[in-house]
Amino acid sequence: MPLGCFGCNTPLLLGERLICTVCRNQLPLTEYNFTDENPVDRIFYGRIDIKKVNSFLFFTKNGIVKNIIHHLKYKNQEQIGAFFGQWYAQSIKERLDIDIVAPVPLHKRKLTKRGYNQVSLFGKELALHLDATYKEDTLFKTVNTRTLTKRNRFSRWKANQDLYKVLDEDSIAGKTILLVDDVITTGATIEACAIALKKAKGVTIYVATIAVVP
Repeated sequence: MPLGCFGCNTPLLLGERLICTVCRNQLPLTEYNFTDENPVDRIFYGRIDIKKVNSFLFFTKNGIVKNIIHHLKYKNQEQIGAFFGQWYAQSIKERLDIDIVAPVPLHKRKLTKRGYNQVSLFGKELALHLDATYKEDTLFKTVNTRTLTKRNRFSRWKANQDLYKVLDEDSIAGKTILLVDDVITTGATIEACAIALKKAKGVTIYVATIAVVP
């Protein structure tokens, strides 16, 4: 029996992979690029010095993207990350000069429980097409936290200060880093990671995520 589409659960037809043609055509692509200003950039204005932020898809409460990301994160469907990484890379590879692609890390306890970081294959595909080095261990998470999205910005900022650390600052000094994650909501996670990365000298940060909450 053919596998079901991760967007709508209908059986996949011959030649379809992971997502059916109907869902693929309905995916809400942001069509943002790494040249023009976009609303995802503006999330971080006045918060942290990030060169450019971009997201591939819009994430809505009851949409196809939510279903697909749920399978990626909680249903052991890690290959979805590679699928989106290959697709997304085609539209950005001529626009970016990146040294290192680094994923937002999971705390080791959560990583052990889930068995994989849901953005690893997304990041590896981007690194491959951007001719960059993929470094899984660039950052590590110091505390196993619950979501910070419901806190106000100031308390979130305080809680985030040492939430992530760089394993080896000398190894990324002077480098251009593409930080990758699955979904941007408030931007708290990306901000915390960028704070840690900025402690290394001369680091330039770009961000790419699978989706953003509009």
